[in-house]
Amino acid sequence: MNEEELKALNKDAKKKKRIATEWASKIHDVVEDTLWSDYEQLTELASNTILACEAWKEAQAKLDQATTA
Repeated sequence: MNEEELKALNKDAKKKKRIATEWASKIHDVVEDTLWSDYEQLTELASNTILACEAWKEAQAKLDQATTA
């Protein structure tokens, strides 16, 4: 794998980690600011957070595999 491909994998993993963090931040905001009025949103937010974390985990595994091969 060449350096450009490694950079692309790294960029993808970082992007997906940022997206997962943004979803987690939305959960945090509801819990901190509007729990009693917006608690119904937590199920959807949690599902999206899990999906984003799984996407990051897959991207990170590809990067890890490429850098150790």
